[in-house]
This record gives sequence, C-alpha cells and structure tokens, in this order.
Amino acid sequence: MTKWTTESIGDLTGKRVIVTGGASGIGFEASDVLASRGADLVIAVRNTIKGDKAAGKIRAKHTAASVIVMHLDLGDLESIKLFAKNFTARFDKLDLLINNAGVMVPPYSRTKDGFELQFGTNHLGHFALTSHLLPLLMATPHSRIVTISSIASRKASINFSNLDGRKGYNPMTFYRQSKLSNLLFATELQHRLERAQASVISVACHPGISVTNLLSRGSGKETGTIMKWIMGIVAQPAGKGALPTLYAATHPDLRGGEYIGPDGPGNTKGNPILTDDAVKLFDSALAARLWDVSEELTGVRYTI
Repeated sequence: MTKWTTESIGDLTGKRVIVTGGASGIGFEASDVLASRGADLVIAVRNTIKGDKAAGKIRAKHTAASVIVMHLDLGDLESIKLFAKNFTARFDKLDLLINNAGVMVPPYSRTKDGFELQFGTNHLGHFALTSHLLPLLMATPHSRIVTISSIASRKASINFSNLDGRKGYNPMTFYRQSKLSNLLFATELQHRLERAQASVISVACHPGISVTNLLSRGSGKETGTIMKWIMGIVAQPAGKGALPTLYAATHPDLRGGEYIGPDGPGNTKGNPILTDDAVKLFDSALAARLWDVSEELTGVRYTI
C-alpha cells in the first residue's frame, strides 16, 4: 500500500487556516506545507517576533504564500477572546483550525487565570479558542478542527480534585493529563457536531515521538544540541512528525472522530495512518465531565 506523504495534498487555494503555535516545530512544518499548497495561513502565536521570523521563512520558500501573524496567548483567556474577536472581524470564514500549540513537562507554574500551565494551555486554552471560533467554523461549509494529542495519553488519567496541581505536581503526569484531555475533547466535540448535524468535523492526531521545541519544557527557547542529538536517535524529525497533522487537516476521506498517528512500532515513527487509540481511550462519562468542568473553568459555553 502506498504510504501517505505531503505529495497527496491537493490545492488549498482560498482555504483560510489557523495554526496555533505555528512558529516552530510541528506547527511550523505543517504551516509551511499548507502555505505551499495555497492556503491563506494565520500563524497564531504568543511571541509575534518568532511568528514574523517563521512567516518570513515560509514566504522566502514560497513567494506566493499568504501568511499573516496574529498574537494569541493560550494561557490567557482574555487574549484568546480578543484573538477570536479580531479574527472574526477581519475574516468572514474559517476552513481549518489546527489546535497545535502546547507546553511539555515544565516546572510547576500557572497561567494568567490560575490554571496549571499544561492543562491550562494545552487543553483549556484550545477548548476556549474553539468555542469562540465555532460560529465562524459552523458558517464555513465543510470546515475542520484538528487537535493534537500525544501517545502520552495512553498512560493518562484525569485528577479532577487536583487540576491546578496545588495538592502535588509531577510534570509528566500533568502533561499526560493534558494530552488525554485533548483527545477526549476532540472526540466529544465530533459527537456534538454530529448531533447538531453540522458539516464541521473534528479530528485528533499525534506526532509520535518527534524532535521539537516542546523539549524546552515551556521556556520557549531552542532545545539544546545534546538533547536534540539524543532525540534524533529515538525520534523522527519535526517534518515527519507533522505528517499526521497534515493528514488530519487535509485527507478528503475523513468524516470526523478519527485519530491519526504514525504507522511504525508503537505509533512512534512513520507515515500517518488511522489508529484505534481513540476507541480504546475514549470514555463518554469522563469526556462529558471534562467538558462541563472546562466550560465552568473557562466561562465559555458551546452552542452545540
């Protein structure tokens, strides 16, 4: 069977796309490919200087690329609300939202709104962002929402009595929790979209083990040379890690609810395929509780 690659992606001219965290790592690699196929790209980032540099790199490679940078801090609910307001005022449609940005195993810290950094940024930030942008997505025929999870979700649980980490904090435990939350959110969102008979679909994906700046533990700095060398032995480059995102974002046969990952052993490396992790890990009662708690914490209310 022919392996899926970026060559399989068709013309995206006229498609308006948001990639959160599109200035580095998998987000940048996905942004570069989408822009090369003609998408009208919005890189949504906390650090707009890094965003501008990334946009410049994309334009240098693809002279006809349509790329703009907008400020978005997923650790700040007001910033999320303002981003959505500004985007909606500026554009009349949104074909693709890629919930990509994230932090991984930082020292204990909290967002501006008091949430534990990983749960607050990786899950609650994207939960709120998607809610604010959903009316525009619903108004755009056959739009798509892609949310990035991780194989770390396989060993995760959600501790509702300690979501803020005040009763104890382990960086990897909280990272796993945030990534399971991403998967539960993406799948539950698809169920709600189906009940609403919307043409929007929600798809989840994960990059396997990839070399990205997530390894900087939330500092925003470049990952160290030694760590990159070590990871280069066991992981795949960011360009390869972006393939599941691109598959989830563009494959015409997807109908929503799928979970895309690499095809190698343990889904750690390789070319993108449909995996069965979503079926194994999804719990409807857990997802419903997470949804209710997320609405309560963020103050957003979904219309579906």
